[in-house]
Amino acid sequence: MAENDPSPVPASPREPPRDLPGAPLPSPRVVKRRRWLPSLIWLIPIVAALVGVTLVVRMLTERGPTITISFRTAEGIEAGKTRLKYKEVEIGTVTRLKLSEDRSRVVATVQLLKEARSFTAADTRFWVVRPRAEATGVSGLSTLLSGAYIGADAGESTETASAFEGLETPPIVTRDESGRQFVLRASDLGSLDIGSPVYFRRVRVGQVAAYNLEPDGKAVTLRVFINSPYEKLVGANTRFWHASGFDMQIDASGFRLRTQSIATVVLGGIAFQAPEDKAGPPAPENTEFELAADEGAALASDDGPTTPVLMYFDQSLRGLVPGAQVDFRGIVLGQVKSIGVEFDRKERRFRMPVLVEVYPQRLRRGVGVEEEDLRARQDRLRMMIDRGLRAQLRIGNLLTGQLYVALDFFPNAEPAEPLQQTDPLELPTVPNSLDELQSQIGEIAVKLNKVPYEKIGTDLQNALANLDRTFEGAQKLMKTLNNDVSPQVTAAMKDVRRTLDSANRTIESAGKAMNSAGRAIAEDSPLQQDLRDTLQELSRAAVSLRVLTDYLEQHPESLLRGKPRDAR
Repeated sequence: MAENDPSPVPASPREPPRDLPGAPLPSPRVVKRRRWLPSLIWLIPIVAALVGVTLVVRMLTERGPTITISFRTAEGIEAGKTRLKYKEVEIGTVTRLKLSEDRSRVVATVQLLKEARSFTAADTRFWVVRPRAEATGVSGLSTLLSGAYIGADAGESTETASAFEGLETPPIVTRDESGRQFVLRASDLGSLDIGSPVYFRRVRVGQVAAYNLEPDGKAVTLRVFINSPYEKLVGANTRFWHASGFDMQIDASGFRLRTQSIATVVLGGIAFQAPEDKAGPPAPENTEFELAADEGAALASDDGPTTPVLMYFDQSLRGLVPGAQVDFRGIVLGQVKSIGVEFDRKERRFRMPVLVEVYPQRLRRGVGVEEEDLRARQDRLRMMIDRGLRAQLRIGNLLTGQLYVALDFFPNAEPAEPLQQTDPLELPTVPNSLDELQSQIGEIAVKLNKVPYEKIGTDLQNALANLDRTFEGAQKLMKTLNNDVSPQVTAAMKDVRRTLDSANRTIESAGKAMNSAGRAIAEDSPLQQDLRDTLQELSRAAVSLRVLTDYLEQHPESLLRGKPRDAR
């Protein structure tokens, strides 16, 4: 039995039995208990407890701050599973999901790691990375297998925050990318969108990062990001313009089609360049530029302030649109701003006012003329009007019928009324040659309408009927001639031929006799010459009779009709 066994010790054999009646009870023997030692099995929970405490201490020491991020939806986010990553490196874990108090958003609680304390900067941005199909392409395909996660863009602010509002779409430009941002102002957005490319000489060098409508609603502000090292190409004199889709123009200059790339047809785009490649010093970040509608407007030279000019036309303005050119002998001086119609109560007729903007400096470029005030411009314009300066509408494109305003000198134009001191300046007009031609054609049409076509047609039909009856009588006469007269004429012709043959033989005999007699006569005697002439005349007469008989034999009807005109 073991030493530690507490069971009672049996009595000695010398002692009497305990169960005997009257026997005295034995005295107890006290045995000292040995010292207790723990069992080895208790080491396992002790080690486990130590490991647990170590892990808790380590977790507490490595644990970073806790932040909350709100999203519109919790699609793809799971508590305890979804990770927070920066450049594909895990920096936190979503520990809890709940609805906001107004139930409009989902709030995700994220436990950051200790080394991710910098992501509590107030300007840090968060978004959910999931598969997306956008105009710029397909992104987030890797999450099809690994699941969605929250992406982060580290902020630079010195202020910290614990609550953030997540982005619904990933940012186009993150803060770790090298380059510069610039601000563009445009009248409208056009086909541009976030991610639309920015081109320099048809090479993509950046993209649109953001846009917003200005508070007054009169313009749109865009932020474009130019990647390094292309940001050095943007200078103080750089011009930006819309390069979206196809730039197609059909005007007085003809047909033009320009485009940057196929991508601009779908995404839109922006291009930039400096006039004459003189960009100037590099522009600092956030410099503001104007976004022109097209390349021509962007690269146009500075022509100084514009001068409004008002013109009144008494003809149709179909084909004239705002933006049409104002031309002076091939030089574009401006464009049409507005077109209207008004009623002149004094003359009781409608007039078509056309307001244009011209650049006077384009005519004085290189002359060195200083800027003029309104009075000086009016005096100069009055002098040119006195010399015959007028405005005229002309066709710029025969295919589309588009019109433009042409300024030129017409010395034979009617004198204009005195120019009033008004603003805008008023310029007299003259009708174009096409309108005069239309007026003449109209007058001719009126005269043609007065011609009695019906009466002339009736008389013509009667004349044709009479002519038909005359032709029928002539045909009957021809049949009679062919049947009755023609045989007799043929017989007479045969008799004439026989007579002519006899006459020829007689003449030949006489000729032989005359030749014999002539030998006896001197060759230079008058008698021999007269005989020779007589014989020649008889020969010609015989030939003529033979031709006549041949013709009458073939055309006996000529005795009545005469010889046809084409046979003469």
